[in-house]
Parts: sequence; C-alpha cells; structure tokens
Amino acid sequence: MKNENLYKYILGIADNSLILGQRLGELTGHGPTLETDIACTNISLDLFGQVRSYYQYAAKIAGDDRTEDDIAMLRKEREYLNVLLVEQPNTDFAYTIGRQFLFDVYHLAFLKELQKSTDLNLAAIANKSVKEVSYHERFSSDWVKRLGDGTEESNSKMQEAINDLWTYTDELFHQTEADKAMVKAGIGVDVTKLKDGYYKQVNELLEEAALKIPESKYFQKGGKEGIHTEHLGYLLSDLQYMQRTYPNMEW
Repeated sequence: MKNENLYKYILGIADNSLILGQRLGELTGHGPTLETDIACTNISLDLFGQVRSYYQYAAKIAGDDRTEDDIAMLRKEREYLNVLLVEQPNTDFAYTIGRQFLFDVYHLAFLKELQKSTDLNLAAIANKSVKEVSYHERFSSDWVKRLGDGTEESNSKMQEAINDLWTYTDELFHQTEADKAMVKAGIGVDVTKLKDGYYKQVNELLEEAALKIPESKYFQKGGKEGIHTEHLGYLLSDLQYMQRTYPNMEW
C-alpha cells in the first residue's frame, strides 16, 4: 500500500471513536434517567458519524476492493488500533462517565490540533467533529463533578472508576511509527505535546469534583499496536455479528 502510514494513522484515530461509540451504544435503554440515556446515545451516534468519514477516506487510500464497512466491521482483533481506555466495559455509570471524561479531554485537544493538518480531508473531518466533541467533554465533565461532589456513595464510586481507569491514560500520548511518520509529514498531531495540558486539565477538574488524583505511576499500553484487553474480543463479537452473518450489508 502506497500510503500505509496514513492508512494506519487514520485507523488509529477512527478505531477509538468506533469502539467507544459501541460501548455507549450498549447502554441505549439502560441509562439512569431518560435524559441521560438519550444523551449517551446521541454521543454514540456522533462518534459513529465521525468514524464513517474516517473509514471512507481509509478505503480510498487502501485502493483495493475494501469498503468502509469492511474496514469497520471485518478486521480481526489484532488489526484494531484503538487505545485500551475506550474498550473498557460499562461496569457502572461512574465507570462509563469516567471513561468518557478521560477520553473526551484528550479527544477535544487532539481534534483542535488535527484541524491544522496539511491533509485537507483530515482537517475537514476534525473541523466538523470538534463541535460535537466539545459537547461530549462538557457532558462528561459535568457528570464527574456531579458524582464526585454528590453523595458519599457517588463520590466513592466515581473515585473507584477514576482510580481503575487511570492506568490507561498514558497510552493516549504514545506514538506509533505511523504517528511519527505523519507528524514528520505535517499531517498528524504530535500527541506528546498534549500530555502536560491534558493532565493539568484533568487534575484541576478532579480537585473541583472533590476527587483525589490517582498516585499510581503504573500505566498499561498496547492497544495502538493491536494488543488489547480481553474485553475487545467480546465487544467485536457483538459489533461484527450482523456483518458476518449477513455479508455485504451497508451502513
């Protein structure tokens, strides 16, 4: 493939939104209130809308017979390049919100920089997506504060979720070879430069929410290289079921 690094770079961006969108989609009809249920479903739909644009572009770059549906639905587990954070399960509402918040802060900062890409297709997708993700970030931030600074039980559950999910945050700033190549070409975002601002913003909000900043220095990574937790396999079995059972379906 002529533009293999660009292809992998796009997958690395799109797979995050695909897997997180699927996780949120699992909650449809199960939200704590109707308003929150609808909000989570709408965020899921936003993410799926974004990934369709990415996969359409990836299919064009691939230059073979694969379609956006093939790329989204028919890869093997090791071929998905999402970070480990987004594949973590909906243990409870606090985990759902904690996962969303920790990703949203990164996602918004990333898209703001991607708007500057010399690749006009990626810049256009980022320009459209940043408006949606700014809402996602406000939604998850507000809920972290509500749960953290709420009752003793909600604070405890929110703290537990942040503590457990913290180990996956550092991977957001890990660079693959494709990432480095795209940064050098002026196409990609140098995520290492987003790290300090990310933790500053996250830490400030956690303190505002009466939550303790986790002290753990142990972080897990591997998702960007296709090495995932056990949770992704189960998620993909649901995500890919219709496409594998009834081949050639279209979004």
